[in-house]
Amino acid sequence: MDACLAPRRILFVEDDPKLGAFLRRYFEEEGFAVGIAQDGGAMWRALEAGEFDLVVLDIGLPGRDDGYTLARELKREHDVGILFLSARQEPIDRIVGLEIGADDFLVKPFEPRELLARLRAILRRLPAARAAAPAAPGAAAVRVLGFDHWRLDLEARLLLDAAGRAQALTTQEFNLLSALAQRPGRVLSRDQLLDLTVGRHWSPYDRSIDVMIGKIRRKIGDTGPEHRRIRTIRGAGYMFSPDP
Repeated sequence: MDACLAPRRILFVEDDPKLGAFLRRYFEEEGFAVGIAQDGGAMWRALEAGEFDLVVLDIGLPGRDDGYTLARELKREHDVGILFLSARQEPIDRIVGLEIGADDFLVKPFEPRELLARLRAILRRLPAARAAAPAAPGAAAVRVLGFDHWRLDLEARLLLDAAGRAQALTTQEFNLLSALAQRPGRVLSRDQLLDLTVGRHWSPYDRSIDVMIGKIRRKIGDTGPEHRRIRTIRGAGYMFSPDP
């Protein structure tokens, strides 16, 4: 990590004190600033005390709220990446997590180096700062893709409506939409989209791409029996249509 940069901050919400102590030690040795919370109340107190770039949530937590509930509230109130770290292994658990807006899902037991790699991948996709600084004179123009009444700003990682208001997209939703929009008229398979958006392949039965496509369509108004903008090509994948 560059010595000139502040360490990225990760909050682990984990009720197992031994695992929490291990995660703190391991990730601090890797150069991160680490916070540990054992339940939802402790998580909110930690977030009030300081900012975090990424929150790692267990699903089965003590108290009133489970990880899913906490993640929904997090996405409404904080601009952070989210990874679920859970002993639940059913595909539906991962799909629910992604529908809520999590960036990734890792099943326990896990290899620490895999968790490290996944967290670094999420942090690379998150913008270093949400507010873009004014462009210097003579600076290159920001790359913006336009369709319908939307503007997809690839530099600021924002989807803006005609009034300049940002539409809320998760990190993976933005990656998926930008991957399609930058390749108009080209059919991309689910495997290609997984590789472009998360940098690795999941199970061949994984339906997370379909879940995210559905969410993106609703957010950009691409609804109805025939989708105009993001088209399903049966047996092949999806295609972004520049001129529906």
